[in-house]
Amino acid sequence: MRLGKFLAHAGAASRRGAERLVAEGRVTVAGEVVTDPARDVDESSEVALDGRPVEPEALEVHVLNKPAGVVSTARDTHGRPTVVQLVRSRRRLYPVGRLDADTTGVILLTNDGDLAERLTHPRYGVRKVYRARIRPPRLSPRALRALREGVELEDGTTAPARVRQLRPGVLEITIREGRKRQVRRMCEAVGHRVVELERVAFGPLGLRGLAPGESRRLTKVEIERLRQATEPRGRGRGRAARRKR
Repeated sequence: MRLGKFLAHAGAASRRGAERLVAEGRVTVAGEVVTDPARDVDESSEVALDGRPVEPEALEVHVLNKPAGVVSTARDTHGRPTVVQLVRSRRRLYPVGRLDADTTGVILLTNDGDLAERLTHPRYGVRKVYRARIRPPRLSPRALRALREGVELEDGTTAPARVRQLRPGVLEITIREGRKRQVRRMCEAVGHRVVELERVAFGPLGLRGLAPGESRRLTKVEIERLRQATEPRGRGRGRAARRKR
């Protein structure tokens, strides 16, 4: 296994973060500083970070129904409650991406840096589904079309999104990007303010009966489905089709 991936799997950092640690000369293999993240290592290679041995730990992924007022960080300098505090685990978990403090719903926490990197990198385009309550509630056909085709924001035009009006004032919006406050800004760009926002799905995962503040650890099957969600479109489906034949 490559050194960068080994560090990510050990929970030391995300894949990119692990590569930075290696480049900074903070990682040794068998007592020698290594600056190449592609160096092949295994559990017997005596990998150390800042002089401390790095050993692969059991990887976990949890899904949490984030309540309002909870921040999506491992710790908060202002003393606000964090998503990490709501999940029971002996592992050092960190959130996969972020939700605004006022946004509720699905957020994942893991110590698998490689998986977290794939789930959040724009290249993989993992879908996120949101339910937004907007004001004013009446959405014009023109505004709906703009949301679906892409709207101009200060950081560029959004990619096409899947948008359904579930009832007056309530939208279901599916995006494959991860810009800061994207759904809120998209709605504001067409003249509507989001007064309530919930993420109801991340890739293949939904809340599945979790009350606000509740979490559960994912099964191996669910984690595999998450990994498949980061594969190029059609590849995972083709694999599933082959299994059926």
